[in-house]
Amino acid sequence: MPDERLRLQEFGFQRLADGRCRAKIILTWSDGRRFEGSSDGVSSQTGELRCCAMAAVNALEQAVQPRLTFELLGVKAVRAFDATVVIVSLSARAEATTRLVGSCLTETDPPRGAALAVLNATNRLLGNYLATR
Repeated sequence: MPDERLRLQEFGFQRLADGRCRAKIILTWSDGRRFEGSSDGVSSQTGELRCCAMAAVNALEQAVQPRLTFELLGVKAVRAFDATVVIVSLSARAEATTRLVGSCLTETDPPRGAALAVLNATNRLLGNYLATR
């Protein structure tokens, strides 16, 4: 059985001259399907994390629409055990609402870590969902 989960194929992040930022993410499924998400935000530590997490959420929603939706409830980078951990909280809605939490350990790229934390939170749920489509 192939590895049944979405993979981060491309991650792009830019800080713009006008004090904003932009993220673009491409996810792939094992059968070759590609899902693209993007987001714009405010260029600050919190704004950049939120922008990248939202781009990941938007790509995920491309993969599962219209039967499953996500809401980004929060994203935060914290120092723990001499490392930076990006943590996200999501709500997933289908027939019922499920609360998801994901994390990613990162030292050099917290914005990318925010996108990976979204995948960490959702991969088990999405693996089951996409495998049955």
